[in-house]
Amino acid sequence: MTKKGTLLFVLLPISLLFAQEHTTFSGTIVDSKTLNPLENIVVNIQNSSITQLTGAKGKFELHSAIKGEQLLWIHSQGYKDLLLKIQSKPGQKVELGILPLEDNFSEETPAALITLLDSDFSDDNSSSEMTSGLLQSSRDAFMQAAAFNWGQARFRVRGLDSENGTMMLNGMVMNKIYDGRPQWSNWGGLNNVLRNQEFSVGAAASNYTFGGVLGTQQINTRASLYRKSSQLSFSGSNTTYSWRTIATYASGMNASGWAYVLSAGKRWSDEGYFDGTNFKAESFFISVEKKLSDKHSLSFTGFYTPNSRGKNSANTNEVTQLTNEKYNSYWGFQNGKKRNARVKRVEEPVLMLNHYYKINEKTNLNSSLMYQFGQVGNSTIDYQNAASPDPVYYQKLPSYYTSIYEKDKGEFSGNFTPDYINAEKAKANFLEDRQINWDELYRANQKPILNSDGTINGFEPSKSHDVLYEDRTDDRTFAVNSNLNIQLTENTAFDGGITFRNLKSHQFQYLLDLLGGQYFEDIDAFYQGDQSQSDLQNPNRQVKEGDTYGCNYNLFATTIDAFTQFKFSYNKTDFYLGQSYSVSNYQREGLYQNGIYPTSSLGKSNKVNFENFGFKGGLTYKISGKQWLFFNGMHLSRAPSLRNTFLNSRLNNSIVDGIENESISSAEGNYVFRSPNFKIRSTFYYSLIKNTIRTSFFFAEGIFDQGAPYNNTDAFVSQTLTHLDKKNSGMEFSLEWQISSTLKMTSSAAYGNYVYSSNPNVSITNDANVAEGGTQTTFDFGESYLKNYKQPGMPQQAYSIGLEYRDPKFWWFGANINYLTEAYIDVSPIARTNRFYVNAVNGHLFPEATEERTVALLKQEKINPVSLLNITGGKSWRIAHKYIGLFWSVNNVLNAVYKTGGFEQTRNANFRALNQDVSSGTPSFGSKYYYGYGRTYFVNLTMSL
Repeated sequence: MTKKGTLLFVLLPISLLFAQEHTTFSGTIVDSKTLNPLENIVVNIQNSSITQLTGAKGKFELHSAIKGEQLLWIHSQGYKDLLLKIQSKPGQKVELGILPLEDNFSEETPAALITLLDSDFSDDNSSSEMTSGLLQSSRDAFMQAAAFNWGQARFRVRGLDSENGTMMLNGMVMNKIYDGRPQWSNWGGLNNVLRNQEFSVGAAASNYTFGGVLGTQQINTRASLYRKSSQLSFSGSNTTYSWRTIATYASGMNASGWAYVLSAGKRWSDEGYFDGTNFKAESFFISVEKKLSDKHSLSFTGFYTPNSRGKNSANTNEVTQLTNEKYNSYWGFQNGKKRNARVKRVEEPVLMLNHYYKINEKTNLNSSLMYQFGQVGNSTIDYQNAASPDPVYYQKLPSYYTSIYEKDKGEFSGNFTPDYINAEKAKANFLEDRQINWDELYRANQKPILNSDGTINGFEPSKSHDVLYEDRTDDRTFAVNSNLNIQLTENTAFDGGITFRNLKSHQFQYLLDLLGGQYFEDIDAFYQGDQSQSDLQNPNRQVKEGDTYGCNYNLFATTIDAFTQFKFSYNKTDFYLGQSYSVSNYQREGLYQNGIYPTSSLGKSNKVNFENFGFKGGLTYKISGKQWLFFNGMHLSRAPSLRNTFLNSRLNNSIVDGIENESISSAEGNYVFRSPNFKIRSTFYYSLIKNTIRTSFFFAEGIFDQGAPYNNTDAFVSQTLTHLDKKNSGMEFSLEWQISSTLKMTSSAAYGNYVYSSNPNVSITNDANVAEGGTQTTFDFGESYLKNYKQPGMPQQAYSIGLEYRDPKFWWFGANINYLTEAYIDVSPIARTNRFYVNAVNGHLFPEATEERTVALLKQEKINPVSLLNITGGKSWRIAHKYIGLFWSVNNVLNAVYKTGGFEQTRNANFRALNQDVSSGTPSFGSKYYYGYGRTYFVNLTMSL
């Protein structure tokens, strides 16, 4: 008893001292309108690991040993963040009472780390449950500006493509193996059920994956996370679609351990903002969860979002001046209705089963099975022995006649001999018939029925010269993964995971419409004999609607990715270390024996294997409860995408010569200040991506020299760039100032410098060389001098300032002005090679290719800067215990006309051809441009039932 009494005497003061050092903060979180308690709300003492989720009654209780004034941060999807000053009172309990959260109207248009417009080149070519300083909330003013204000001008965060970010659904990677990018259309129209998101920006730590240099976006569709609700929304817009309706129901978790979420929606438009861009989409979603026990839950998620949209064309300045910036050459009238020849169609359902295993209070194991299948189609017109149906084909435009030069005079250029008379005729013809003439295409595919006297009695189908087909991709993806999260000690946590994915991608041409004809020949009319055959196993086929033709092959890929990560959290510092390992295996299987490549097209290719490693780490230093510094760095190698592994996968099994892994390095430093009325973030970043590959196809004039076994120096070629390096550096800044309880100012800035940092190697593949008796198809054109050229397709600088007024009577209004500049068009790599200066006829340098003229011709074109004024507003009502919310926005209020990107045409493949075309003043092959939206609006009415 004496020993026990002595022990009690020693320990009791210690325990009392410990209790006195802690302050207990408690309160209840409710919805500001319904006053209903809110469950699963994140409550965190800022700049600490002290975090809790509210219970079913909205209550929380935090125990803190931190002394002095702190900030309590309350956060949840769909609500405005709440920051409260709290004062520690050691040994006491501080009751904070009822804390109402106000919903965030702007959540209707969810932020995204990775923004991609429907008209982005890649077609043919953000929110967070933040529990540490390493993760950025989507309500960050900079991310809001990037998504809402700058996205319309194709702004990219840190100038990085979406393949550099990791998109995840319930812990499963959703980036496509084929090109490394997410297929955004797979979850279009599911706005209401995809709000449970987490972001890690840049190289910051993620609990789910190693991630990329752009960051990680994780969407959680677990049914138990959704609060019980019913919601209807109706929207109108004049951008991609005209109308949208969505219905959503969430049951919440019932007493039997079941929860489910259902959502269905529809979006449609006969014509979007650009001429002839029709749109149609449906969306269906289901999530069901069964809580088997306190430790185990099973969750099923399935969604299907079939959609199709008409594309819009890039146009030269000449075409835009003859028409307007909304002009689209891809459509024409048929039976009084607009019909678009280039339609992208996506139908790829996703089925996913998740098992959530809470091993103990400190350990969670989450495992997933996913199967995705379906098809993606991109339609266009194919033609044989007929004129191009493209209304802006260069020979149909005035510039074809006003840029004429005589034949060369020996080594020197011929005289300039424009034909203005025919140019005026071409202009009149184009203005009279500037769209696809569907009726003419149908007539060309039919033959007349003659009476006995030779008069025409009608028409009947015959051989089609023009048809509509789809480039089809039918993917089958199976994936399985597991993620383990362990709180090892009070200060140490471990995250790890492994993912296996297997892809079979069937790619082929699919004949959609014979356009009134009877059949179409499965040949390449540019070649003769066996070389013209798409499949020597079935020569001279006559194909009909629903048939496969042209090209037909499978791509196979298997990938395994694993990562581990250790996180350490202390009073003044946090840091983490992460590692990754991956294996990728690719192969092509030709299903046709192509006539040009009879020995290398049919059957399976050699397998291509890649092995990769990655390392990253980060450090956070907490200056105080309001401000902190954090630094992140990353280095990894990455397998080339499946798309870039084969030289021309449509025709043969050839693999890019010397293909190797990409190498990626990045670093960033951040300063953050956050108080109830003032928030600042300043970031400096750097990334270097080495050894990338880029493949493109085009027709080039004057590209091959007299050493070729034929006289024609023109050719349709594929171009492959290897060892292309990209360097991105810059800064991000955001400021948010709550001037008063109703008025808030925001300001954001992005200053970047995104350049090519190497001179890549150019190889040209010319299939025609085989047809002319040659044995070589791939030619080394040497280096392309692209170093220090700007990366194209996005503004490298963007600035925004805005004001927002929120009235206590639940209405609000906001306005912001944005300035975007330093955007450049894409340049032609072949025009930056030494071969470009050589006359293909005699092998000598062009005498007019002086240094001064070369600099002028090859200077990268800078797109004019643009200023955009946007306004937003909203109002909410509570009627008979029901919630009604109205949100509206008008972008580009002043209706500014601006280009968002463009590219140099590559047809002029030697110096003289380009110099003559440009010197004419009316280039026939001028650069093509994309335009941004003019004044657009979005209106949404939401009713919670």
